[in-house]
Amino acid sequence: MIMRSVFVALLFLFSGLVSLASAQGSETFDQEPLIIMNSKGSQHRFTVELALDDGQRQQGLMYRKTMAADAGMLFDFGTDRDVTMWMRNTVLPLDMLFINADGSIHHIHHDAVPYSESIISSRGPIRFVLELNAGTAAKLGINPGDRVTSRRISSTK
Repeated sequence: MIMRSVFVALLFLFSGLVSLASAQGSETFDQEPLIIMNSKGSQHRFTVELALDDGQRQQGLMYRKTMAADAGMLFDFGTDRDVTMWMRNTVLPLDMLFINADGSIHHIHHDAVPYSESIISSRGPIRFVLELNAGTAAKLGINPGDRVTSRRISSTK
């Protein structure tokens, strides 16, 4: 009887941990350095996580409570296309930089609202989305037309 109770308790604990892990996201992300050069010639360096497949792109930065000032996430959609994003289950306010395959910034959505399910559009076909902490683009003077380079973006030219 005691063994059965211990087994049931362990099973309950394990199922709770599995549910928590799936709710919090279980994807892992490789990283790479990335540089943004603004129109004034200033270079801004980041270390970004790479969201390359459907699972990674769907999870993105959901549930994250903090992100370093020099960090971000780069979504690669594999081909140029219209992209829509949202902030469901995303705790951090974000800037979203919509980037062409050649590394030029096409559009910036500033200060995306946490948990919002409002659709955020790329406003035309793009290849990448870079998510940074909200306010980063304005603080660093990053604008449409500025250039982004990384191993992944350089390899798409």
